[in-house]
Amino acid sequence: MLTAPSLPATASAPHRFLPVLPVVAIVAMMALPVSGGGDGGGGTIADAVSGLVVLYCAIRLVRDRRRPLSRTAAVVFALPVVGIALAAAGAASPGAGITGLVRYLQIFVLVPAAVMLLIRDRRDARLVVWSLIGLALWQGAIGVHQYVTGTGASYMGEEIRAVGTFGAADVMGMATVVSFGIVCSLGLALGSGPGRQRTVAAVCALALLLPLALSFSRGTWIATAVTCGAQLALAGMRRAVKVFAVVAAASVILVGGLGVGTAMLQERISSITQVADAPDQSVTDRYTMWAAAVDMWRDQPLTGVGLKGFPDHRDGHASLALSSGSDTEGAGAGFKRQPLLSPHNMYLLILSEQGLLGLLALAGSWLALLVCGLRRLFRARRPASRGLDCALVACGLLTWQLVDFAYADIGGPSTALTAVLFGLGAWWALASEEAGDR
Repeated sequence: MLTAPSLPATASAPHRFLPVLPVVAIVAMMALPVSGGGDGGGGTIADAVSGLVVLYCAIRLVRDRRRPLSRTAAVVFALPVVGIALAAAGAASPGAGITGLVRYLQIFVLVPAAVMLLIRDRRDARLVVWSLIGLALWQGAIGVHQYVTGTGASYMGEEIRAVGTFGAADVMGMATVVSFGIVCSLGLALGSGPGRQRTVAAVCALALLLPLALSFSRGTWIATAVTCGAQLALAGMRRAVKVFAVVAAASVILVGGLGVGTAMLQERISSITQVADAPDQSVTDRYTMWAAAVDMWRDQPLTGVGLKGFPDHRDGHASLALSSGSDTEGAGAGFKRQPLLSPHNMYLLILSEQGLLGLLALAGSWLALLVCGLRRLFRARRPASRGLDCALVACGLLTWQLVDFAYADIGGPSTALTAVLFGLGAWWALASEEAGDR
């Protein structure tokens, strides 16, 4: 892929980072309070900005007369389009098909490709990474304040669940953002950047552990633990042991010494293993919807029931164990019954709505990004190479998302960040070697 020439060192910082600032703008929009209760029923400001970013990138490509993608990148981004288009054609109505097509293309094709093309080198990538960390600190600070003051979302009868600005209807939003911040911070701390950067990043990672714990989100806990473990292993086992000791000490002080949410945190953590013995209603609902998604796939194994088809087919495939919805309350919103319209598992959602063809196409493109990113990461570990921090961040974010997709799917105000995440991962995995080394 052809890359734009780098600007001279004397260029001013704002002008130097001008091409990548629209990407940062998507991240910045996530700091604003979510309108409409955060129920994910429509587009958000971040979605609108992401569309403008795609348009901005297209204008730059036409103006600069650049070949936009390498052959490998074109294949990786084109692969999901096939399954998405087939599923859109099989949707129950043209409106549902078009809506689902636009959403999937936005999150997994258009915005990631634009982000990849607008990030030109490691300095641009680090700016995006630090913006993600800044967003995580902001949302995390709001979440901790909600827990301390009892103004968060309702959890076990108390309004203490940290949700940031995303509201009670999107309890995963703040947890997702904070998890991104931890993964980014740890990647920078383990990288080969300046000592001051590594120190600040390590402090940010430790600070973000508190709001992550107070989110009471089991899925993000699991994804973050798996990802951080992978990052530590990839950075070197000796360093991994040191970091693990620091995190363990911080956890003991945080929970044991200060008693931050001890009883509720212990109960929430223990519930992770109680998937067979007396699971709570949320676990029962999730497993029931998973079974319904698999049953839909059995009816239409190749192409699925069509985009946006899961809610319409849910009742015909779900058992009586499924509740009518989940209760949400707090964080400035009144009581509301949220309908269960997705299986809360991205792989099963794709399998049920797009069939085996769609799952192989989408998951295949994600796996290709991760494999290509890991290949470059191992090369970046060589003494003469640079960019280990960017490699650990990009591969870490991809790993986190692929693990989290086993417990969540797209939807809600924080979804636009998923597109940025895949774009950052694609930049490291698919951009030219020169772009990663600058």
